[in-house]
Amino acid sequence: MFETLSEKLQRVFKNLRGEGRLTEQHIEEALKEIRLALLEADVNFKVVKQFTEAVKAKALGQDVLQSLSPAQQVVKIVRDELVEILGGENVRVNFSSQPPTVIVLVGLQGSGKTTSSGKLAKWLEKNGHRPMLVSVDVYRPAARDQLKVIAKDISVKLWEGNPNENPLELCQGALREARNTGHDVLVIDTAGRLHIDQTLMKELREIKDAIHPHEILFVADAMLGQDAVKSAQQFHDQLGFNGFILTKMDGDARGGAALSIKQVTGQPVKFVGTGEKYDALELFHPDRLVSRIMGMGDILSLIEKAEEIVDKKKAVELQEKLRTDV
Repeated sequence: MFETLSEKLQRVFKNLRGEGRLTEQHIEEALKEIRLALLEADVNFKVVKQFTEAVKAKALGQDVLQSLSPAQQVVKIVRDELVEILGGENVRVNFSSQPPTVIVLVGLQGSGKTTSSGKLAKWLEKNGHRPMLVSVDVYRPAARDQLKVIAKDISVKLWEGNPNENPLELCQGALREARNTGHDVLVIDTAGRLHIDQTLMKELREIKDAIHPHEILFVADAMLGQDAVKSAQQFHDQLGFNGFILTKMDGDARGGAALSIKQVTGQPVKFVGTGEKYDALELFHPDRLVSRIMGMGDILSLIEKAEEIVDKKKAVELQEKLRTDV
C-alpha cells in the first residue's frame, strides 16, 4: 500500500546524503518534499501540517546525534514523528475482568465488518479465548447468512436467535447465551449503510446503552482514504468508539487513512486486515508500519547504535561530574 510513499521518502533521504551538517535549508528542502509525498498519499492536510511543524522544530531544536549524517538524523526524526501520529504504541483490546467481554463492530456498508468479525473471532481463539459471534444486521439478509458461513468455516459458535427478533433483542439473547455457555468474548456484527443516517445511529446507541460493550471498533476500508477518515469522525461524534480495525491494508491504495485516522479522531488503530484469509488480521504496531513505509531496517540499526554511543558518552560525562563534585 505504501510503496509510492516509501519511494518518495527514500528519495528525500538520499538527496540529503553527502551533506556535511544539518542546516535549516536542508530541513526546509526535505520537508517540502515530505509534505508533498504525504499529501499525495492522501494524508489529511491538517495532520501533514502538524507533522511537518513538529519535524522542523525537532530537527532545528536539538543537537545532531554524534556519528550520524544529516540524512540519518532526518530519518530518525521523521520516523519518530510518524510513529507518534499513528499512536506511538500498540493499544490492546480491553478485556473485561468479568466475562464475557462484548466487542461491537460498526462502520459503513462494504467496509468489511462481517469478514472482520470472523477474522477477529479467529484471532481471539488463536490467543486463548472462546469467542461467540452474532449478526444483528436484520436489513441485509445476506449479511447474517455470510456470518453463518464464516462461523462454520472457522469453527466458532454463532448465535442465530429468532428470525423475528430486532437487533437489540438479538444482542441480549447472544449475551445471555455467551454467559450460560462459558464463551468469554461476544463479537457483534452490526448493520452498515452506504452513508451515515439517524436510524442507524439511533439503533447503535440503543445497543450501546443496553449492553454496555467493552469495545466498540470502527471498521474502516483503508482504500477509501480521507472518506474513511471523515465517516469515522462522524461515527465517533455521534456514537463514540474505542478504536479501529483497518481493512484492505494489503491493497494498492495511497494509504493516507492509516496515517490520518488516529490524529483526526483521537482513537487508536488496534487491528489491521492484511489479506482475504481468516487469519489475515494482525495487531497494529505503529513502529513496524513506519519501518515498512520508510524501508529502513539497516538505517534504524545504525541509529540505535549511534544513540547507544551518545548515551554511553553522557553516562561517562555524568560519572566524571559526580566524581569532581564529591
